[in-house]
Amino acid sequence: MGTILAGNQHAQVVHKVMLQAFQEYATATPPSSALSETVESIEQAFNTGEQALISYMEDQPVAMVRFTVSEKGIYFFRLSVIPEMQGRGLAKALLNELENYARAQGKKFSECKVRMNVPRNIELYRSLGYVITKETMAENRNGFSLPIVTMEKEL
Repeated sequence: MGTILAGNQHAQVVHKVMLQAFQEYATATPPSSALSETVESIEQAFNTGEQALISYMEDQPVAMVRFTVSEKGIYFFRLSVIPEMQGRGLAKALLNELENYARAQGKKFSECKVRMNVPRNIELYRSLGYVITKETMAENRNGFSLPIVTMEKEL
């Protein structure tokens, strides 16, 4: 598996992988706001400092994660693995790449937010050393309120 740091020219790939991965949340309550994002909104986010890593197997994009870098660390979101490749450790491998990237930038901290009603994602992050530091109600980009946890890890 090869991983690249995405640029604006990769917004379409990021969008495609994300939509495939988040399709299972189309019928969730509320549906994931990831499904209403566009290539243009991702390009705009890249233009304002957002970044992404994309993993490829046999020249095909199979996973991606979006993130921002701050003074204290990284905040990642929209971790996506295409459905036919889920359950093969790609998410863990990609997060390991992201954490290595953060360390190379001198960052000591990684954070994400997870829906409370998706325990498998909480367990994935726990298995990688993340701990729940906060439980809140958050409004997603579509205006729906949902319970989320903030998970953090020292790098």
